[in-house]
Amino acid sequence: MTALTGRNEAEQKASETRAPKVRVQFDLGPRSVDRLNALKLKTDASSYAEVVKNALRLYEALIEETEGGKQFLVRDENGVVSPYRLFL
Repeated sequence: MTALTGRNEAEQKASETRAPKVRVQFDLGPRSVDRLNALKLKTDASSYAEVVKNALRLYEALIEETEGGKQFLVRDENGVVSPYRLFL
C-alpha cells in the first residue's frame, strides 16, 4: 500500500534513488553577492542554489566545447562578429 504523502509511486521511487544532497557554504564579497542577486532576479530563479546550479551547467558546457576545439563568437550591435575569449 502506498503511503498517503501526496506523491505518486514514480516520484517516491525517484526520491529514493537520488544521491544525498551535500551542503556547501560560500563566503562571497559584496560585489559577488550583488552579482548573485542580479542573476537571481534576471533569471527568475527560485533560489541562490538554482542560480549556482545553472551557472555550473553553463560553465561545464563552455569548457567541454572549448576543449573540443570550438570557438564562441559574439556579435555587437553593428553586426560585427568577434571571438569571445573565455578565461580558460
